[in-house]
Amino acid sequence: MAYDEYLADRVRQTLKSKAAKFIEKKMMGGLCFMVDDKMCVGIIKNNLMARISPNLYEQYLTEEGCKQMDFTGRPMKGFVMIEPAGTDMDDDLDKWVQRCLNFNPMAKSRKKK
Repeated sequence: MAYDEYLADRVRQTLKSKAAKFIEKKMMGGLCFMVDDKMCVGIIKNNLMARISPNLYEQYLTEEGCKQMDFTGRPMKGFVMIEPAGTDMDDDLDKWVQRCLNFNPMAKSRKKK
């Protein structure tokens, strides 16, 4: 299992409930949900990967289950990982997905135009 299928289903339902148009891409050994051709939220193993405002990064790191996203030995500012304790409740997952959607219009796209 590369990523938690149950968490993926919960993220899909949450995005659908918010009328967010998204596509799914397998990447980084997990699953990424793209909104407006930008990485929005994803799943790596059993953790939620959230793309959030860099201005709120330090504040969010104080929340339960939230930690730095660190693949290369250097934390990626604007991206955090939320462990299962921070997404077990539907309200908590909804909160994190909404934060990602709130930042998405300001996020830069990597797609070449």
